Amino acid sequence: MEKITKAINNICFGAILFIASNLYVFSDYAIFTALLLTAYVLINIFPTVTLPKTRRLRACARGNALLIQFLISTVFSVAYFVASIFQGAAFKDILINTLFAILLEAIVFWNGIIHVYVSSGQLGIKIRVIGIVCGLIPVANLVALGMIIMTVEREIAYESHRIALDEQRKNLQICATKYPILMVHGVFFRDFRYLNYWGRIPEALQKNGATVFYGNHQSAAAVEQSGREISDRILQIVAETGCEKINIIAHSKGGLDCRSALTNPEIAKYVATLTTVNTPHRGCEFADYLLSKIPKAKQDMVAETYNATLKKLGDPNPDFMSAVTNLTASFCETFNEHVTDAQGVYYQSVGSKLNKASGGRFPLNFTYHLANYFDGPNDGLVGETSFAWGADYKLLSVKGRRGISHGDMIDLNRENISEFDVREFYVQLVADLKKRGF
Repeated sequence: MEKITKAINNICFGAILFIASNLYVFSDYAIFTALLLTAYVLINIFPTVTLPKTRRLRACARGNALLIQFLISTVFSVAYFVASIFQGAAFKDILINTLFAILLEAIVFWNGIIHVYVSSGQLGIKIRVIGIVCGLIPVANLVALGMIIMTVEREIAYESHRIALDEQRKNLQICATKYPILMVHGVFFRDFRYLNYWGRIPEALQKNGATVFYGNHQSAAAVEQSGREISDRILQIVAETGCEKINIIAHSKGGLDCRSALTNPEIAKYVATLTTVNTPHRGCEFADYLLSKIPKAKQDMVAETYNATLKKLGDPNPDFMSAVTNLTASFCETFNEHVTDAQGVYYQSVGSKLNKASGGRFPLNFTYHLANYFDGPNDGLVGETSFAWGADYKLLSVKGRRGISHGDMIDLNRENISEFDVREFYVQLVADLKKRGF
């Protein structure tokens, strides 16, 4: 019903915009012209009668409606222009009317395109650039505009569904676990206030009742060192909140860091569960290969540059090379021989895989080939055989060419993926922890 209402709205408003854009034809009728101009202005301000619930999505909806109505109005205007020529209308009248139509329809277009470019979270750089580059190329500009409209329309539907879902179960608080959630990032990232490593996931968890904390450890360090930092963080959370234990969700190297932390019984007693996400428990064979092939001088140069930069960003003692070395298959083999799971802690793991290299964003679409050669099916960085750890293990993917990458599992690009709602995945993961009594 809503789709029918929107279609009728766009057709009617598009027709009105067409008539208004060709108002030169009615310029002898002052009252009618004034009414048309008023309608034109109102449609530019209120182009749709059905609006989503959030301010950002409302801006998306208004912009998208204007773009659709621009297309409808333009089609009518072109047909009217051709009909005017065949009917033998005066050249002067055709020229002036066409210039008026181009001007007024251009205003509608730019009003719409600015709205969606500013408010959409799913257009991304690629589609925005395509829209700009193809803007002045006939036919290509229509294809690009269609791509923009469809992308924004899917975003509005997707996000509106999520809002409705969260509102429907708000009182259930399905993520209100007995113990708070500690989210631990992987290598080469810090927990910045304005750049969340976990994308839109923490907000989705909190809307459903979860209490969320972050690891706040260094971006790059040896597993043992990172484990000590996470241990300190666990003790800090317990002291500040008075909670008996915590549930840990750790991504990538963060899973190894947490396993290291839990070797200390005085830390393990404060941890109820550890869920590792795309963690290289058995390391990456391609990391061994790269370290054996890249000259040490170049390794040292990259390490020095990274360490100097991250010190300025807040890491007290970053160690690039130790972090990289601890991701190798050779290190993890030794690590697994000496690091045992803590008694009383529930361990589980999750992994994902890309179906094709092109399914990942750069640089994962590049490293996919390297990981595939050495480690087999992978998420762009970590091989499928490396993910499994603990009492329960899930491997995630989707049909088609895309798959789910290492970055997709933490909502790195804030991208809505067909058949895989990353936010809902984590909501259900935490809801399951609650059901298990954690």
